[in-house]
Amino acid sequence: MSEKEQKKATIYDLSVVSGASPSTVSAVLNGTWRKRRISEETADKIMTLAKAHRYTANLQARGLRSSRSGLTGLLLPVYDTRFFSSMAQTFEAKARQRGLVPMVVSGRRDPEEERQTVESLIAYSIDSLFVAGATDPDGVHQVCLRAGVPHVNIDLPGKYAPSIISDNRQGAEMLTSAIIRHAEGMGPLAPEDVCLFGGRDDHASRDRVLGFHAVKQSIFGDDVPKDDIETTGYSPGMTALAFERFYEKHGRLPRCFFVNSSINFEGLLRFMGRHDGEAFGDIVVGCFDYDPFGSFLPFPVYMIKPNVSEMLDRGFDLLGEDALPEIIMIEPQLVLPRTALEGPLDAIKDPTPA
Repeated sequence: MSEKEQKKATIYDLSVVSGASPSTVSAVLNGTWRKRRISEETADKIMTLAKAHRYTANLQARGLRSSRSGLTGLLLPVYDTRFFSSMAQTFEAKARQRGLVPMVVSGRRDPEEERQTVESLIAYSIDSLFVAGATDPDGVHQVCLRAGVPHVNIDLPGKYAPSIISDNRQGAEMLTSAIIRHAEGMGPLAPEDVCLFGGRDDHASRDRVLGFHAVKQSIFGDDVPKDDIETTGYSPGMTALAFERFYEKHGRLPRCFFVNSSINFEGLLRFMGRHDGEAFGDIVVGCFDYDPFGSFLPFPVYMIKPNVSEMLDRGFDLLGEDALPEIIMIEPQLVLPRTALEGPLDAIKDPTPA
């Protein structure tokens, strides 16, 4: 390969081949094109050309010029749920579209570990941070505030930084209405036949419980039992035990029940593995999370899919502003049984077979 062929493109080279000004090319490559009202079509064209011409930003040189590293972080509570793994995949893609280098870490739902992990990210000179589902988002805020790192909360809100979350109450109302309608089509339904399993005393769970009870009261009136919720935390093992206790007490599962997350849904699957089909032959389930495998179980499973893509887009927009610590709610999607939606992995390009 000749020296000319080995040479990587510069911003000025991309300006010539794209027909855009160098400042437009620079704005696309450093992720500020939306603020400059550059069209998405132009941005996509420049990013495609940059990849084709082997353009790579010199992050070290850029950091020396601008006091910015080009690194952006995402703090997750855990990795091993479809919701958070999908968020990580989407975050990485959106960061790269903006010319940023993503760093994804986990705080394992431990407030002290969350703060220590963020301090480690700050030591690597991250420019910004997304705080997703943190146990103590305000503690993380204090760490970021001392270091002057712009940050937003995703999925669970904090008091002192902007928060972009799913509209949990609206989603819970959609989900509860759907499962009750389906169960009523299979026979008469009483208030005690409709229960909720999972979650804990956090913002998301509280709003989901409010939505769940609002729909039950609208359908059954005020005669709603007070013991229709099993709070188990986000633990598959504790959720499985809650199903076992209910089954031992009543000799069956509820006809219709709401599961508070995919982690709690795993607890249901553990319960199912210990019992034959008679234990769950006539149930209707709603899960506040989305996993296509759950949608194809032998009983109907309705799911709520948070709009992670829009949540992250709004977060990136807010990082560039002096945003107030407000809560921005994004409408989730109700997913019907037997439905497999496309996701971030569909964007991965596998090599074409020879």
